[in-house]
Amino acid sequence: QVHLVESGGGLVQAGGSLRLSCAASGIIFSINAMGWYRQAPGKQRELVASLISGGNTYYANSVKGRFTISRDNAKNTVYLQMNSLKPEDTAVYYCNVVRGTLGYWGQGTQVTVSS
Repeated sequence: QVHLVESGGGLVQAGGSLRLSCAASGIIFSINAMGWYRQAPGKQRELVASLISGGNTYYANSVKGRFTISRDNAKNTVYLQMNSLKPEDTAVYYCNVVRGTLGYWGQGTQVTVSS
């Protein structure tokens, strides 16, 4: 089992920044990928950014150049630095970890960007 705890969400004005954190505990070896998804009201959950073992990263086109995903292995934590936030970034952000064939989710953290 992998347990994920997210933090760092909140209310910010357009153009502002937030940093989300996701601390992993439990059976955390052999993790294949760590990433962030988001779900806005009435929309499907979408992948925002991910870190794949080996160091490859993926970003959704809508966040490229504004968001950065990183990982601190010593703290078993993955971060999402979000800059130049836009109202359309408003959503619940979820941390996701893939270990083997299993995926694990955090509880979600709300990000609200006001115009």
